[in-house]
Amino acid sequence: MGYSNTHFKSINPYTQETVYEIKKHTQEEAREILEKAQAVFETTWEDTSYEKRAELLNAVAKDMKENLDYYALPMTEEMGKPINEARGEVNKAAWAAEHYAQFGEDYLKTEFLESDATESYVQYLPLGVTLGILPWNAPFWLAFRYLAPALMSGNACVMKHDSHTPLCAVRIIEAFEKAGAPKNLVQNLVVGHQSLESVIRNPIVKGVSLTGSSKAGASVGAIAGSEIKPVVLELGGSDPAIVLADTSDLEKAADTIVLSRYINAGQSCIAAKRIIVEEPIYEEFIELLKTRFEKLKLGDPKDESTTIGPIARKELVDEMHNQVDRSIQAGARLVLGGQRHEGQGFFFPVTMLVDVNPGMVVSCQETFGPIAAVIKAKDEKEAIKIANDTEYGLGGSIWTGDVEKGKKLAGKIVTGQVSVNGIVKSDPRLPSGGVKKSGLGKELGPHGIKMFVNTQQVWVGPVK
Repeated sequence: MGYSNTHFKSINPYTQETVYEIKKHTQEEAREILEKAQAVFETTWEDTSYEKRAELLNAVAKDMKENLDYYALPMTEEMGKPINEARGEVNKAAWAAEHYAQFGEDYLKTEFLESDATESYVQYLPLGVTLGILPWNAPFWLAFRYLAPALMSGNACVMKHDSHTPLCAVRIIEAFEKAGAPKNLVQNLVVGHQSLESVIRNPIVKGVSLTGSSKAGASVGAIAGSEIKPVVLELGGSDPAIVLADTSDLEKAADTIVLSRYINAGQSCIAAKRIIVEEPIYEEFIELLKTRFEKLKLGDPKDESTTIGPIARKELVDEMHNQVDRSIQAGARLVLGGQRHEGQGFFFPVTMLVDVNPGMVVSCQETFGPIAAVIKAKDEKEAIKIANDTEYGLGGSIWTGDVEKGKKLAGKIVTGQVSVNGIVKSDPRLPSGGVKKSGLGKELGPHGIKMFVNTQQVWVGPVK
């Protein structure tokens, strides 16, 4: 991305050409955006019926699905997501909107509880203006993961979308405008990170959602906490995929783990990053993984046959090479990839390291790219210990032929999400969110929509 005092500029990671340039908002313009959001909340959206809120979300979803490439191409051009993945992301974002349009009212229905009152109940009321601080790696999905529940619960939304994907943010705002959203209900704030503290501290902002690094989460969480404002943090991850010796279908396990590792060129918080394999099947599973990783095609993200596009920025490529080189120096065995890319685009080769120990860089740090770290465990007890030997706790998976054992072991893994014999993924129907340095609070499902509401208890007398 090109930086200046007045503009953000996105750069295509495949061609290095400028994609889009946008003017930054001044401090005064930022305050005006918040004030406009507060005005539309008070005058319109707070008292809009669930039916009308649902109509808006469904209209946005319909437009995005009917104009798929219009919304998908900016992702491909600004951060290198292969076009087929970008289309899938638009559809998934639309699904989030449709899901909350259908179920949001039910999730927030008034709950009647027995007490000494004639009547007592809990109702869920909107907070007002919420702020969503969003990353570049899934520009549409992560925006709608915040927007859909927040809007359905009656809040006005201000995005601070990532400065590396400004055109994606513009298209999201366009989708709401085309769908007939009240003016200023959904806005994008174009400011740098250094301006965020004053925005978070503004009394208009009633809640903050951030998806980003653990470092960013600690900073934003501290500011929001000092203002006593609710905050949801979805942060980094180093997800374990545990493959036990009794796994009934190793081929399927390998297929799924490889998919989890390479999707979005590995630039995913919930990717399978540490592959922990029980000793009896260790060498066999390495070969299954290697065979599959070797078939993946790097290339032009606009090419329909490309499976792995470029990494979003050159400095991220350099950082990954540093992680791999340091791990090899510490004793990891390189079986695939690792070489510097020569030619067009910010590519990182599909890389597989085996004989990784928990103390190595690729095991301790989050690897945000197509790097697979394979670790041997002597038994399931050691596998669980290794899985939990990290500061992160986002997601994880267990592969076993004994589903009941898998369910029991799931409770031993210290993460916010566990999949047994399946891929770790986000789903509008189910809550997601991490523990430890992977986050705070939940998103999606019936739990996520209640993060930015006033859970108000009402007691009606007289005493029974």
